[in-house]
Amino acid sequence: MYYLNNSNKMFFIFIIFSSTLISISSNSWFGCWIGLEINLLSFIPLISSSINLLASEASLKYFLTQSIASINFLFMILLKMMLLKNFHFNNIITIMMNSSLLMKMGSAPFHFWFPNIIEGLSWINSFILMTWQKISPMILLSYYFNLNFMYLIIIFNVIIGAIGGLNQTSLRKLMAFSSINNLGWMISAIMISENLWIFYFSFYSFLIMILCFFFFNLNMFFINQLFMNNLMPLIKINLLINFLSLGGLPPFLGFLPKWTLINFLIINDFIFINFLLIMMSLIILFFYLRITYSCFMFNYLKMKWLKINLKNNFLWVMNFFSLISIMGMIFSTFLFF
Repeated sequence: MYYLNNSNKMFFIFIIFSSTLISISSNSWFGCWIGLEINLLSFIPLISSSINLLASEASLKYFLTQSIASINFLFMILLKMMLLKNFHFNNIITIMMNSSLLMKMGSAPFHFWFPNIIEGLSWINSFILMTWQKISPMILLSYYFNLNFMYLIIIFNVIIGAIGGLNQTSLRKLMAFSSINNLGWMISAIMISENLWIFYFSFYSFLIMILCFFFFNLNMFFINQLFMNNLMPLIKINLLINFLSLGGLPPFLGFLPKWTLINFLIINDFIFINFLLIMMSLIILFFYLRITYSCFMFNYLKMKWLKINLKNNFLWVMNFFSLISIMGMIFSTFLFF
């Protein structure tokens, strides 16, 4: 039976990190493609499992979609080399290369594989797919992109990410659509500056890490588990704070990168995109609030015997992260004034 032990998992995680560094530090498109392929082939053994059929299905879907994107990306690189002096096809090649990279990172409108694959993964693998696996395609996208096409992609991402999460009952699919929405913010950031993207991506990864770690320890995968299981009030408060922080509500840490990006978008005259990003964030906050409201208000008497508690050490860690999130407004005040 195929099973990865911890040492093998650490080896594949090391290869994933190394392949990302190969991609973003390469001085040729072919070297970037090789880095992407190594990344793909090292992530598949990490997510596949002979015990879990959903994980096996997710690994197969991931392989097929990433292979299609890689083939398209390689074909466009070769076409670009052959038609170097022909500027008539330059825009088409740029859009096709951008589309391949967007498909690799799970961006809308090439996002259809992303929520389905997330549904079959564990929380740790979901965290890697939602954060680290986006780095190399995003950096490569910043090297060579079509501006008008990127405007369209940002609009798709923020709208689909917000609307798609409204009718979800699975927490993993909810986080996937939230990731698609945040991808719109990250593409906006990387169009302005790579440093701004690093700033936004760092905060986003931190907040996603907290929630994935939280659900992993509680062993929760669906929204109804949050109110059917009798959680401690402190756990519910931590959940509320971290959800609202990820949504970007002003008193919390998640508002800081969004506020910074909004300011830069205003300076660079991206008024319509700025308006759309803010409006769609309100929808994201709506379904986050709906989850936390249900978690606080619903009470199942038949489940009173099942009291979900956590080890003291983990609860202290969660309290510390929540405290950092609450103090986000103080940090942002020091930064801007």
